[in-house]
Amino acid sequence: MAGMRITNVADAVKQQPLIPSQQNSVVMMRVKNSQSSGDRHSQSKSMVLQESDFFQIPILRHRRNQSQHSVSGGGASAFELSLDLKSEYLNMAKISEGGKKQRKNWTLIWTVLTSEQLQFYKEKPRETGSKAGGKADVVQLCGAIIEWTTEKSSRKNVFQITTYTGNQYLFQADSYSTASLWYNAIRQTIDSSTKAGEGLVLRRANSTENLPRHSSLPGYTSASPITKQRNPLHRRSMNMFGSSKLKHSTSDGSDKSSVKNRLRKFISRRPSMQTLQDKGLIKDRVFGCHLLTLCQRERTTVPRFIQICVNTVNKRGLEVDGIYRVSGNLATVQKLRYIVDQEEDLDLDHPQWEDIHVITGALKMFFRELPEPLFPFCFFQQFVDAIKIKDPKLKVQAMKKLIEQLPKANQDTMKLLFSHLQRVLACSKKNLMSTQSIGIIFGPTLMWPELDTGNMAINMLYQNHIVEFILIKCQDIFNLDRK
Repeated sequence: MAGMRITNVADAVKQQPLIPSQQNSVVMMRVKNSQSSGDRHSQSKSMVLQESDFFQIPILRHRRNQSQHSVSGGGASAFELSLDLKSEYLNMAKISEGGKKQRKNWTLIWTVLTSEQLQFYKEKPRETGSKAGGKADVVQLCGAIIEWTTEKSSRKNVFQITTYTGNQYLFQADSYSTASLWYNAIRQTIDSSTKAGEGLVLRRANSTENLPRHSSLPGYTSASPITKQRNPLHRRSMNMFGSSKLKHSTSDGSDKSSVKNRLRKFISRRPSMQTLQDKGLIKDRVFGCHLLTLCQRERTTVPRFIQICVNTVNKRGLEVDGIYRVSGNLATVQKLRYIVDQEEDLDLDHPQWEDIHVITGALKMFFRELPEPLFPFCFFQQFVDAIKIKDPKLKVQAMKKLIEQLPKANQDTMKLLFSHLQRVLACSKKNLMSTQSIGIIFGPTLMWPELDTGNMAINMLYQNHIVEFILIKCQDIFNLDRK
């Protein structure tokens, strides 16, 4: 440039640095004074630097790495960079806070990744440079753990972030590429933010339990020399204990064989079921017991419980609306069943059995829990064939002949029950019970096939018709006195 000369003379004028260099140095320029005002004007113009002459500003990721001191000699302070590395809408759910689980609730939220944390906003900023509104939460990434997960959610492309305080967050994107980009960016941010804190121990909030260290944390993959030296010794000790277990295996086998011998002797010497029953240590149940076995034990042809229930209903239940159709309180029915099974004195006139539907419910339960129904399995198909006979007289004769072939306990119990149900039917104007309703109730209760052949609806239809027909022809079949 004409009329201008840059020298290192003593009377040069110091200029402030325009751009700080990477080592926080100062650009020093010394210019010799010109004689004319025109020269000074041209000199001032020539000192304006072009954009190509600027130093490159390095992008600093951490505020603590930036210079916060005054520039030596110039008095100018360095500036800090607070950059948003990434921002986008993501699905986020907070599943744990301080180690305590929370209900998972996915929310579409504007997520901003900075150099040290994740920031969540409800809305995306509309204008350039404006802050997003509705700040919801902030996740500190220093010492955090990030990993892909498929167990915490049924959604795809889900990764989890666990902070050093024990908070857990789930993030999800619709596309794998978007989720992968976010995962890698957050992973790099976590790696860079935890380099300065190598001794950081991750703990849950309000807990002494250490969180597992992630592969991104220092010291995860690298083992100390002491640890490497101890590994062979550890292996040797494990081999030593393993060999000792092998040595003792023979003695353990002999001990087990002796235990087996003792168990065999104990089982062979144990008393029989009949002996325990004779001593009164084991009592036979009433509910669920075979009809013939129960009658033999009670030395009768009709179980005592059935007789008591029938007599009670005959006294105070014949005119009750919906008798045998209305269900009693199940808890009270189970209580009555327990008392009967314990062979305690049963008094159905007690106030606790005031509800007649409890007694009828227990009676129906007794028949349903018989191992073999009142109509034995071997007679089921024969009764079905008999009900198909069209001639009424032949049908009655066939039914009567089949019932006479039944065991004595079955015959007498059936005769008592159907004569009682005929008395219930005689009061149908008050209790509103018909032959059809009684057949529907007692059909599946008194008979069912031994093997379910798949014709449940057809079998149920025949069951109802058989009970209904026997109820109508009860006097002819059982030779009852006509009144």
